[in-house]
Amino acid sequence: MNKASIIVASILSVAVVIATIIIGNDYKYKFKVNESINITGNALKDFNADLVKWRATYSRNNFDLKSASEQLKDDQGVVKNFLISQGIKSNEIVFEAVNISKDIRYGTDPNGNSISQFNGYILSQDVTIESKDLDKIEKASREISNLISQGIELNSSSPNYYYSKLEDLKLELIAQASENAKQRAENIATKSGSKLGHLQKADLGIFQITGKNDNEDYSYGGAFNTTSRQKTAQITVKASFSTN
Repeated sequence: MNKASIIVASILSVAVVIATIIIGNDYKYKFKVNESINITGNALKDFNADLVKWRATYSRNNFDLKSASEQLKDDQGVVKNFLISQGIKSNEIVFEAVNISKDIRYGTDPNGNSISQFNGYILSQDVTIESKDLDKIEKASREISNLISQGIELNSSSPNYYYSKLEDLKLELIAQASENAKQRAENIATKSGSKLGHLQKADLGIFQITGKNDNEDYSYGGAFNTTSRQKTAQITVKASFSTN
């Protein structure tokens, strides 16, 4: 073998060795990067609503608009007196604008022609109550139907319940879910003979509020129960940790 051939062979040998080292290190690097623990942490808490909103609607129907308006005004006084008699404060009662519409019935005459008949004006008004005295509002919402016996056409909705410190609750649960994820990851790492490294990534799940002990489904956009006084809040945190 001549001198040139020996030099070429030597260069190729060195290149092969270098390539082997690079490939080996690259493999080790990829293996190390992929050596991680993906885990989901969870936190939930039962809590009670501290704010209630309740709405009722009363109406009058009359061919004469002025008469209907006067009747509705009288009804407003009766409704307000009732609410105050239940211990509800005046500043917790809001009467909204009066809605006016025409009562028109549509049909056909004996010849099959379309006809319309005016049956008077319909005036309605909503009253909304917002209070932190939940027991008082619940009692009033159950008893307001007694006003029907006084000739008031009234519909009452169920109270809706809210929590005024919702943002504080969210932060508390996020911290608990994050800690829960870390504890689970540490447990997996320890049982597998590794040590937990740094947090690589964390994604916050959807905040869910359901009725306590109610069989409610979670929503993709987040459940927000307002019908239950006692509630359960839940949130998840998806985290990825490196291992050593």
